[in-house]
Amino acid sequence: MATQSEVIGMAALPLILVVDDEPSQVSRICSLLEDHACRVETVSSGHAAVERIRRRPVPDLVFLDMGMPVMDGLETLKRLRNLQPDLRVVMLTSADDPRKVVRSIRLGAEDCLVKPCKGPAMTVLLRQCLAPLPDDHDSETAGETEALVDGSSFVAASPAMRKLRSLVGEVARTDLPVLCIGESGTGKEVIARLLHLLSRRSRHPFLKVNCAALPGELLESELFGYEQGAFTGAVRPKPGKFELCAKGTILLDEFAEIPPQLQAKLLHVLQDGEFTRLGGRSRIQADVRVVAATNVDIREALATKRLREDLYYRLSAVVLEIPPLRERRAEIPILLRHFLKKYGGQSGLPSRPASAAVMEFAKRHDWPGNVREVENFAKRYLMLGDQALTSGNGNHLWPNGNGDSVRKADEEDAASPTLKAHVSSIKQNAEAAAILKALEQTNWNRKEAARTLQTSYKTLLGKLRLYGLESSKREGSSPSRNTIR
Repeated sequence: MATQSEVIGMAALPLILVVDDEPSQVSRICSLLEDHACRVETVSSGHAAVERIRRRPVPDLVFLDMGMPVMDGLETLKRLRNLQPDLRVVMLTSADDPRKVVRSIRLGAEDCLVKPCKGPAMTVLLRQCLAPLPDDHDSETAGETEALVDGSSFVAASPAMRKLRSLVGEVARTDLPVLCIGESGTGKEVIARLLHLLSRRSRHPFLKVNCAALPGELLESELFGYEQGAFTGAVRPKPGKFELCAKGTILLDEFAEIPPQLQAKLLHVLQDGEFTRLGGRSRIQADVRVVAATNVDIREALATKRLREDLYYRLSAVVLEIPPLRERRAEIPILLRHFLKKYGGQSGLPSRPASAAVMEFAKRHDWPGNVREVENFAKRYLMLGDQALTSGNGNHLWPNGNGDSVRKADEEDAASPTLKAHVSSIKQNAEAAAILKALEQTNWNRKEAARTLQTSYKTLLGKLRLYGLESSKREGSSPSRNTIR
């Protein structure tokens, strides 16, 4: 017989109700929940769930299957919310019908979990749903973190990002092309993956192509493939990303870097839904949802003919604009803690909570590299502790507001205890200044700047990320046609 203290301890554990008519799914979910020290009850129908909610104690969280017979998940959700308006419900779905996913969110569901459920997604979801409801004034704990299939995360603690998350759910149920715009590092790829996850294409591939990393000839074969003998070295046919991504979603990252002649071919693919391999004659159907992303000034790219207007208007049926991190500061502490938990104990890095000093630094810093910079800083902090505030790759180099020069923090001289560190600092300053000068001379044309510096384009992109220079040239406003803000 359990002792009184054991009974009290059990009562303190969160109570979860699982509503599903598939025994194998129930067994899997119960196993995952028990791994997180939860008490679990199960019922197999919507009517049974309604009857259970009429009794005490009310569960802390309900996992509700979307596709049950007789009374489906949506009808059950409405009845449960009528009985208990504050009840937290997570829908279980196979993602066959994204419209139902959107409806469930509108009806008050906390989130949707794709079956079969996976451990990492369950961990993040439980942390999100079982946490105390945040105070309206507590910006540090008001975050919402949604696990994605690749372990990335979408964090929304500001009104702008919550609205964006809601709109992504609406857009995901369509097959319209989507254009994601925003500064480098704001999370455009995370948005694209979330679109894919919530769409009817989620069971099919999601592929990303970095259009800036390859010259035009290689990019064409990468996207559309080639036939045997199409060029020297083509000893066998190769399918392109559009073939490999059939029925899925393709992300064209940095799409504004695509050469104009290849932009014309991409436009035909979007218009006609078919393409030919390089050196081929037969037409191949392209059943692919296209998401494009860029951090360039769209107006400037259109004015200079760097980007075709017809391609832009074809891709921008819906535009999702992701605000920079400095405009959603409530998420900075949440992101930092998230990355410290994610990387603590991995790759030889120790686990380390955020100190008061590093949290204060995080709150007042502008983070020109956005979420990517926070992620890299978290790794440095795990390795160096508070020393990461005054050392590390480019952490002491910040472009000023006009992007005219690179200044060095006053504290750096006192914080560099060795001659080697001082020399390294001088070298980094000089290299960053040379890159900025080349970019200014070429009107921020990165390919031209790479040629001026006699380095590869890929190396230049790496240096821009390293020194946090990607957002030195502030973007202007983008064309407003169908823009979602």
